[in-house]
Amino acid sequence: MHIQESGQMYLETIYVLSKTKNLVRAIDVCEQMGYSKPSVSRAMGILKKESLISIDPSGHIALTDKGRAIAESMYERHTLLSSFLESIGVNSEIAAEDACRIEHCISEESFEAIKKFTENSGRNGEKQ
Repeated sequence: MHIQESGQMYLETIYVLSKTKNLVRAIDVCEQMGYSKPSVSRAMGILKKESLISIDPSGHIALTDKGRAIAESMYERHTLLSSFLESIGVNSEIAAEDACRIEHCISEESFEAIKKFTENSGRNGEKQ
């Protein structure tokens, strides 16, 4: 299944929020992403329909196994690409912004090559 970039971003945001919050709500996603409540509500409906999230009667959002797999993949891509860009001299803020854009369109082959390169050169997120 191929999910759109916006869906990937929502899943990654829910994943990141769930690392620090026990319960994630739509308002938390709104605040984190800077989107309106109607936009987030619509996106949550689509993600729920695709079985990527579940929403309990209290409005708490949880990733399904399928949603978590996508979110973890996007998060890994983001953190590795951001660290890689920083390691070659890119400002951390710009590196994070660029990683956010790159993570959605880079091929699996290119990502795995960068991952292998960073592991072999000791640049897996640790500053030299």
